[in-house]
Formats: sequence, C-alpha cells, structure tokens
Amino acid sequence: MREWLAGCPLSPPPADESSSCGCPPSDDPNHSSILTQRRLYPSKDFSAAGSLLSATSGRSRLGTQLTPPRSVACVAPPPILCPPFIYKARLFLWPHLLLQIRRWPKGPVNIPEPVIRAMNRNNEDYRSPAVPALTRTLVEDVKKIFKTTSGTPFLIPTTGTGAWESALTNTLSPGDKIVSFLIGQFSLLWIDQQQRLKFNVDVIESEWGRGADLDALASKLAADWSHSIKAVCIVHNETATGVTNNLATVRKLLDEHNHPALLLVDGVSSICAIDFRMDEWGVDVALTGSQKALSMPTGMGIVCASPKALEAAKSAKSVRVFFDWNDYLKFYKMGTFWPYTPSIQLLYGLRAALDLLFEEGLDNVIARHSRLGKATRLAVEAWGLKNCTQKEEWFSDTVTAVIVPPHINSSDVVKRAWTRYNLSLGLGLNKVAGKVFRIGHLGNLNDLQLLGCLSGVEMVLRDVGYPVKLGSGVAAAAAYLQNTIPMISSRI
Repeated sequence: MREWLAGCPLSPPPADESSSCGCPPSDDPNHSSILTQRRLYPSKDFSAAGSLLSATSGRSRLGTQLTPPRSVACVAPPPILCPPFIYKARLFLWPHLLLQIRRWPKGPVNIPEPVIRAMNRNNEDYRSPAVPALTRTLVEDVKKIFKTTSGTPFLIPTTGTGAWESALTNTLSPGDKIVSFLIGQFSLLWIDQQQRLKFNVDVIESEWGRGADLDALASKLAADWSHSIKAVCIVHNETATGVTNNLATVRKLLDEHNHPALLLVDGVSSICAIDFRMDEWGVDVALTGSQKALSMPTGMGIVCASPKALEAAKSAKSVRVFFDWNDYLKFYKMGTFWPYTPSIQLLYGLRAALDLLFEEGLDNVIARHSRLGKATRLAVEAWGLKNCTQKEEWFSDTVTAVIVPPHINSSDVVKRAWTRYNLSLGLGLNKVAGKVFRIGHLGNLNDLQLLGCLSGVEMVLRDVGYPVKLGSGVAAAAAYLQNTIPMISSRI
C-alpha cells in the first residue's frame, strides 16, 4: 500500500499510454467540485470553474480512502526535485471522493532526513513521564515560531482545516458577525467553513491576484459603532495566487478605530517562512500546519491563542469537542498535556524540525525564503511571463503563480513536468485554472535545488510550445543568488 501511494500519481496517463494503477481516465482540468462556489454565490455560473486542488506529489494523502490496485507495475519513484510546495490532488478522482477532497489539507514539502530519522520509532505510552516532558519543551519552543511570549499553543492532531475550525469554534458563537477576505481558493474554503459553522460572514472579495481590500475593511470598522463585528479573518499567504497580505496594517486599522474584534490569521504557508509577529501585530489566533515550513508530514495543526482569545473562549457558544481548548488547558495544568492520544512520531518529528529551524536561525530561514522567492520571480521575468500577483507589495516568498500565454493550458505544463521530468508543479485553482501554474519555494529547500527546479520548468515550457530560451531564467536567478547567498558560518 505504501509503495503504491508513494509512486502512483493521481493524474491520468497520457491518452496514448495505458496504466495499471487504477487511476480514472480524465483529461479535463475543469473537472472539479463546484459546491463551494455555488453555495457562496448562487447567482453566479461556475460551470467552468477550475479544479479546487492542484497536482499531487507522489506522496498521496488519500490514505485509506483509496483502495490499492491489484497491480503496482506503474509505480515510479517519488519526485526528488523541487518545488515542493503545492502538491495537492487533481480532481481526476472518483466521484464519491469529492466531499472529502473539498476539505483537503494544504500540500506537503520535502522532509529533512533528521526529521525522518526522529520519527522512525515505535509507539510510546503518552502517559509515561517521557512524553509530557517532550511536549512541555515543544509547547514552549513553538511560541518562538509565532514570535509570542504570551500566546498559548495547542498541538492538535489534525490538518490546517481542523486548525481553522479550532480557531473559529473556540472564540465565536453561532450568528457572530465575521469580516473575512476572499482573495483565492483557500480563503474561499475558509469562508465556506465559517458559513457552515453558522457564523454571519461579511465577505470582502478582491480580484484573484490582489491582496485583501483593506480600504473596505476600514470602512466597515468605521461604520460599526455597535461593535457587531466579532472577528476579522484573513489568510496571511494565499497559495492559490501567491499573495501575501499585510497583517501589520490590519492591526493598525483595528487600533485606529478602537475596535475590539478578534484577529484570526491563517498562517499555514507563512509561519516559519515569512515574517510573522503574533504579539507585535496583535494577532489573537494564529495557526499553521506541520506540512509546510516546518517540513514535516501532514497531520499536526498548530494553533496559538492570545490571552484575549482565551478569554473569548470562556463565553463562546460554538459546539466543540475534539478541538476544545479547555480540555487541553486542563491537562496543561495537570502536567500531562494530552486530552487524547497524540501522534508520538509527529511529536519527535516536531522536536527535530524545530531544532533545525533554530540551528539555522529563524531570521535566517525567513531571509532564505525571501531570497528564493526573489530568484524565482526574476526567472519568471526572464522567461517573458507574468506573475499572477499584481503588485510587488503582495509578492509571496513561498510560492509564485505564473501566468501562461492564452494558447497554453497551464494544466499541460503541470502534467508534462510530472510525466517527463518527475517535477511537481502546482495547478491553477478555480478561477485561475488553466491560466497559471505554481512554483513552490517553501520549507526544506535550498538555492541549488531551486535552480534545478527552474531548469526543469524551462524544459517543460519548451515542450508545451512556449519559446523560452533555455537557461534564461536560471541565469537570472543564479546571478541574483550568487550575490545574496551568505557564507556558511560554521565553515568560515
């Protein structure tokens, strides 16, 4: 089962090839679930909506939802080149999986060998003295990646989607008014969750490729004399379009209007990679997932709550059981930490991941991601292509969405990269399906790996009919990196 899941891509084989992997035949990049869009905008036509999820890496996360085929003859080695970033399943899947797919966690990155080795251990009794002692160090050290001294972290065995729900249900009551920004696919899915949890969601929508409309937020805060807005929800880094929002400005607006609304932030693809300052920016609940900048397997949602958020949790009426912070706090006080069985392997993996981050230095990690993001954007410019992100102030340092010419379908770029070069790129999602592909530069990735990725993208572009000059993007990126890569301090 593991071998099949590790090697069998979920995208279908080319029409002239046969497959024994059991993957369903479909070449339609727009074959997707559009339930979310129709629920949010019943008056709009989403019949041409693109796929909700991007190309998967070989490491499928369908788990037991899939039945392995009788034959594994098509098994191929997992991709070794980056970008590692948005490896989500294309919706070339069985119809009965569509509901599960819509709640899919955000994709994984490369896992460092020390993390893999740390997780390679047997189960342990989580009530033994060793696990609480380990957990205590993790809870304290996790605060550092959020840059908080007053926040309380919760290490929840879940995905980013579960962390979303934890943030909402512990701080709000059904019917509470939320202002939420729709700027891409993952902000769309969080809004869908907010609505399904029966909150009153005031959606501020921006064109995909633009950041959150903070002028609209300012107007809503100014008009809210009764303080009916209980929370502002924002995705820090929208991976579908490669857009990073300015959280400091959001906090400034709340303070200027003396508004008590909670600030809830999805930092799944930003925390540990893009500058994030929970205390300084007055973030009340921040969350991330183990599969992104921490460079671990999917399965741990990390939520950090401010004292204000913990106070709000005392009166929040939303139903919660598995995600209830109060259960965690009771066990924190007891010194045993766990209200239910944790993943022992992920805890040891988190310990190793944090140690690697602190060894490199969190500021250095953020600088590395900034360097990789800039190099990727210079390559895209050298290719004569455009960034989906419309302004420099919104450029993401963890993912770059590249717009393809009208005569090229970006799904062909992603498919060609996978089938010929063993390279995983992210599909365009929903409104930008077929229009963009995404290069990830997040987590366990260095400068030379990125250059290898960019050379692969150039060959793919030539394959699909775009007349890129081979080496042009690589040269632009390499010239920048040569002048910005720091010396390795331990080798000087």
